[in-house]
Amino acid sequence: MPDIHIERQHTLGIEAAREAAHQWIAQAREEYGMECNYVEGDACDTAQFSRAGMDGTLEVTADRFLLEANLGFLFSSFSDQIESKISKNLDELLGTAASEPKYDDDGAYGKW
Repeated sequence: MPDIHIERQHTLGIEAAREAAHQWIAQAREEYGMECNYVEGDACDTAQFSRAGMDGTLEVTADRFLLEANLGFLFSSFSDQIESKISKNLDELLGTAASEPKYDDDGAYGKW
């Protein structure tokens, strides 16, 4: 079972969803030093990402993003903050609002 599981529905269609995924990958590379591999499929694209202490996948379809990540021991205690940051980035790229609780930088639940 992954440490982080984020699923977002969207109405972008596959081409715009691919563009959003490529933007997310660029952010992950720049901000976190992630190594990313993106493979386009007929109905589902898959991005695999990794760095020391974290690895996972992002599945992209015409109407859904599914991100799952596993965290190493050092990052596991920060899973809520990491998930919140990833959720925020995906929501901004997709133009969606999260349907799950959001946490501020201190890990406290907030309505923002």
